[in-house]
Amino acid sequence: MSSKYTMDMCNGPLLKKIILFAIPLMLSGVLQLLFNAADVIVVGRFTGNEALAAVGSTSSLINLLINLFVGVSVGANVLLGKHIGARDEENASKTVHTAVTFALVVGIAMIFVGFFLSRPLLELMGTPEDVINLSVLYMRIYFVGMPAFMFYNFGAALLRAVGDTKRPLYFLTLAGIINVIFNLIFVIVFHMGVAGVALATIISEGISAFLVFLCLKGADGVLHLDHRSLSFHKDVAIQMMKIGLPAGLQGCIFSVSNVLIQSSVNSFGSIAMAGNTASANLEGFVYNAMNSLYQTSLSFTSQNMGAKKYKRVDKILIECLVIVMIVGIVMGGGAYLIGTSLLSIYSSDPQVISYGLLRMSLICVPYFLCGMMDVFVGSLRGMGYSVMPMLVSLTGACLFRIVWIFTIFATNRSLFVLYFSYPVSWALTATAHLICYMIVRKKVFK
Repeated sequence: MSSKYTMDMCNGPLLKKIILFAIPLMLSGVLQLLFNAADVIVVGRFTGNEALAAVGSTSSLINLLINLFVGVSVGANVLLGKHIGARDEENASKTVHTAVTFALVVGIAMIFVGFFLSRPLLELMGTPEDVINLSVLYMRIYFVGMPAFMFYNFGAALLRAVGDTKRPLYFLTLAGIINVIFNLIFVIVFHMGVAGVALATIISEGISAFLVFLCLKGADGVLHLDHRSLSFHKDVAIQMMKIGLPAGLQGCIFSVSNVLIQSSVNSFGSIAMAGNTASANLEGFVYNAMNSLYQTSLSFTSQNMGAKKYKRVDKILIECLVIVMIVGIVMGGGAYLIGTSLLSIYSSDPQVISYGLLRMSLICVPYFLCGMMDVFVGSLRGMGYSVMPMLVSLTGACLFRIVWIFTIFATNRSLFVLYFSYPVSWALTATAHLICYMIVRKKVFK
């Protein structure tokens, strides 16, 4: 494989390599948000409110269904990184072929899940009668693209394990541009509405998956994909699941807790909801930028654990924490400082902007705490411990907020009190993760 794209994570200075690894991941996250926004804008502007509501009503359900399996790609990343660090080429190759096989099998199974369960699940969520048929249509078409979606995510995770974050960014950029072009053609020219948006999405996902396939097919060494060697190695799969399933399960349960918080926001009326939505959209850009450091700590830690270079593991954690603090403070604090201008893109209503600024002051400004919390999780997962950070995160950042809603918020019903649960939970959970890291470090480094 070309050294132009791979990275030696186990030798030499770390800071420059961490930054070079993280920047393409940051850009990928931001681009993904922009392209998703383009989907919503096109269908909202050119098809109408019902179509917009139909697409919007499916997002939380789709995330809930796919988060579990996308989490397993974290396991593939960590496992491949460890084998590469240990120079175990046989098991590294087994990991690549098992991960790809898993992605394709799950992707095909998800087509049937989408087709048969879309309507009952949307009905269970209370989707209004006037949009449910459009929502079902969108989901069924969207899930046809699941094999490509899964293949891309697992392929990108394997590429990240060898230090390649540039090519997934290039593929995502090309696929995103194609997605926007087909959105406009299908919706404006052919008047296909939500079906057109869904079709454009699966075409773009197919292109990004095909590009990753070509990348793996043409790779040298352990990353080389030979379709004749596709198989399910049980021992490799079990190790992938041990690391990946807790990560996916955490994402699923977080989705459930966010629904409860959203319900609490809804009780303050439509203007508060609008301000909350606008602020949450802006926060997404900060979160995705910080999340790149979680993925960086995960990949660098796993390789150095495999190479038994434990002193570098401590250094990786410290440098990722410093960088994520800087990114969080600059982007989160900066977003709040120009919050009025940013929120006015979403709404010109002064009340909506006021509600949005309230949320940003309590979430964007201390957002670096969330980034630090995630970096600890990345390091622990990179060391092979995934259940522990899942339990800590679910207790500190999920269960804590639910208890807060039914106790402190119930007696002091204000958005300030509701939003204040976020920084408190991040600080508590980050502290708990630090304690876990020190315990695991002592045990593993022996």
